[in-house]
Amino acid sequence: MTRHVAELPGLVGAELGVTDWQLIDQHRVDLFAEATGDHQWIHVDRERAAAGPFGTTIAHGYLTLSMLSLFLDPFLELEGVAMQLNYGVDRVRFPHPVRTGSRIRCRVGVESVEATTNGLRLVLKCVVEIEGVDKPACVAFPVAMVVPEEAA
Repeated sequence: MTRHVAELPGLVGAELGVTDWQLIDQHRVDLFAEATGDHQWIHVDRERAAAGPFGTTIAHGYLTLSMLSLFLDPFLELEGVAMQLNYGVDRVRFPHPVRTGSRIRCRVGVESVEATTNGLRLVLKCVVEIEGVDKPACVAFPVAMVVPEEAA
């Protein structure tokens, strides 16, 4: 859903929505291991992981975190914006592992909007849920700098 940048301050505390489910399969985990060089057995060794604490391989925490790029894209379609920049991520936690074969989705809300000399600092609250699991896979607060057209 496209919103105008001027609406952002009024959305503080609001939930923007929930994404579609995404499958975290072994292929995705293996590709992430190749990209990052993190080949820890709990992620890539199916046989050893089957006998391990989770009963199967699990996704890297940073893979789950990196999925925010995919999850946030539809919520950051803003009109009246000259530029948006990823500014960072605050308070990241991984309360529950994501077993391969699981599906995850993200519940997205607006934590804060602060006017700066460069535009708006937008902090979102992202709770990555695992289908059928009560605890979230990840809770993170990504920060974006949003520069309105009139400020550019």
